[in-house]
Amino acid sequence: MRADRLVSLVLLLRQRGRLSAATLARELEVSTRTVLRDIEALSAAGVPVYAERGRHGGFALLPGFQTELTGLNHDEALALLVAGSRRGAQAFGLGSALASAMLKVIDALPERYRDTAAGAIERLLIDPETDLLSRRLVAEEVPDRTVAEVRRAVFAGHKLRIHYAAAGQPPKWRTVDPIGLVTVREQGYLLATRCGADRTYRLSRVLAAEELAEPAQRPDRVDLDRAWQERSTRFRAGGDQVTVQVRLDPARREDLVGTALAVLAEESDADGRLRLEVTFQDARHAEWALWQLSTNAEALAPQWLRTALHHRATAVAARYEAPGHTHR
Repeated sequence: MRADRLVSLVLLLRQRGRLSAATLARELEVSTRTVLRDIEALSAAGVPVYAERGRHGGFALLPGFQTELTGLNHDEALALLVAGSRRGAQAFGLGSALASAMLKVIDALPERYRDTAAGAIERLLIDPETDLLSRRLVAEEVPDRTVAEVRRAVFAGHKLRIHYAAAGQPPKWRTVDPIGLVTVREQGYLLATRCGADRTYRLSRVLAAEELAEPAQRPDRVDLDRAWQERSTRFRAGGDQVTVQVRLDPARREDLVGTALAVLAEESDADGRLRLEVTFQDARHAEWALWQLSTNAEALAPQWLRTALHHRATAVAARYEAPGHTHR
């Protein structure tokens, strides 16, 4: 870990020039005392880092170290930086490694591309944490040690032993054959087989993991996109799903479709509103989704959903009723 930090320190100084100990500590997420020790270690190793005294002082490097990726043009370098900014790395426990790698990529670019590529990436934002309505996408936390063990088993092709807490069940150990890792909307999943049957495990529910020496029973090649689509289809077809008929303002169509599992039918009314038949994971999911749309949507069927929404609306109206008001 210290070797990686020393490399990152050198790259920060190369790319940004003179930096104070406090700034370096903040960037590297260490104490200023650790930065000073690292500076001493670099100097002892022959790296030409020097201190500048005074109010605007700090640490800087003499020009010198450069390893160029000579085959990259500007657009190729920018594409690599954009791909590297994807937030999926966080789900697989690779966030710090990604940050360090991006510093190295920028530093290794030919000089004529380095400044423009670094400047261009500041003009692009990929997958922000909130949308325009300030709805926050919450990434699930998975301990680095656990996800690292899962990664090793996936890449090495070894069996994996996981302590898994399925929803509504006590945690238990199980041995699986890992196939691949998938990240969807900040959530990481392990695709695997167990006793020959397909299994999908949410990484945030893996409490502990252990890579085994035994080879995994799995095909040499896999189409992860196809495997994910097949498992998604089976997931949507199971459980306590409910089908709902909705009349909807067209402006809210994407809000509804974005929360539903599937759209089974759709047509337009004479007044321009839409009629859709959609499925939800269960009754609670359906009630929540329709409630979010307020008066922009009307649940036409089933009746139990109309009743549930009516009760919810009545309770809210009663809560905000003016003091002293009585019903007639």
